[in-house]
Amino acid sequence: MRQLARVVAEQHGEDVVVARIEGEIDMSNTQSIGNRLRELLTNRSVALIVDLGPTAYLDSSGIALLFALFDELRRRQQQLHLVVPEGSQLTRVLQITGLDRAVPTHGTVESALAVTP
Repeated sequence: MRQLARVVAEQHGEDVVVARIEGEIDMSNTQSIGNRLRELLTNRSVALIVDLGPTAYLDSSGIALLFALFDELRRRQQQLHLVVPEGSQLTRVLQITGLDRAVPTHGTVESALAVTP
């Protein structure tokens, strides 16, 4: 299986993880990306920030993954935040699907970090 995307994670404090997704997310790698994002979280985590800035492509399976992840984290009383820089080609996809209305979306990692507990 070819790897279209890479997840680069950074821990911020004890309880917030920032995961930058570089490359393309489609049905061939959505499951592995989802597994990787879930592995980053512990019971102590309060928030996961997914930085889609370096993401070149996101198909419907990637959108479904982010909706599912949002629901999973909400049930565990954890937060999901997305970072989509102004002018990103993904902005329209998030608007059409309503993901930007369901999941808190920020223009920068710094602004997402500012609102996490």
